[in-house]
Amino acid sequence: MEIIISETKAELGRQAAEAAAAALRGAISARGEANLIVATGASQFEMLAELVQAPKVDWGVVTAFHLDEYVGMPATHPASFRRYLRERFVDRLPQPLAAFYAIDAETDPPLACAELGAVLVQHPIDVALIGIGENGHLAFNDPPADFVTELPYLVVALDEACRRQQLNEGWFSTLAEVPKEAVSMSIRQILKSRELVVTVPDRRKAAAVKNTVQGPITPDVPASILQNHPHCRLFLDRESASLLGL
Repeated sequence: MEIIISETKAELGRQAAEAAAAALRGAISARGEANLIVATGASQFEMLAELVQAPKVDWGVVTAFHLDEYVGMPATHPASFRRYLRERFVDRLPQPLAAFYAIDAETDPPLACAELGAVLVQHPIDVALIGIGENGHLAFNDPPADFVTELPYLVVALDEACRRQQLNEGWFSTLAEVPKEAVSMSIRQILKSRELVVTVPDRRKAAAVKNTVQGPITPDVPASILQNHPHCRLFLDRESASLLGL
């Protein structure tokens, strides 16, 4: 795992976006196309704002996949992650993507998992843009995460720490409004990505970062599995890196 520490959140966003764009350009140069996983949440704001402006990326040959979405969430809801990705990523690109596969878990989550999973396995992922939750989750794989399943997507229960993070980030008005289930890309599917660009700003993530980087690999800290990935870059700011002693 390579760790890159930036002085500011803006610099973190620029560096992570540059790494993602370089990985996409490399894949396009090698194969004429690229496949991308895109995360959401407050941690991705600066990175996505920079990525949509990255030079010399032929977005017309990029296929993008959505990482996770709440069960029962309409696309019109302010907290909808597919709405987030359209507003902050898809609609801001200089040209249309080859395809964007969003998760619609509003009415039939198991069917959504099966249908989207069948598409995903036909598109080996070149780069995954992900974050780490305050409880150490990857996507919506809360602790203890399933490190075994080969399913590309699955329905997961959200623990209270995860739900409170969503509340505190301003996506919901009350804890009761935060869904208790989500559709999430699985841990093993995320790890199949050729490159991982992990963007984690803010002091509230510092303990999760320390446990991810310096703790044992355990389902109780889902992101600790990133230690096993051969091409993982972790982009931090001084706040999120504050407990690492670096």
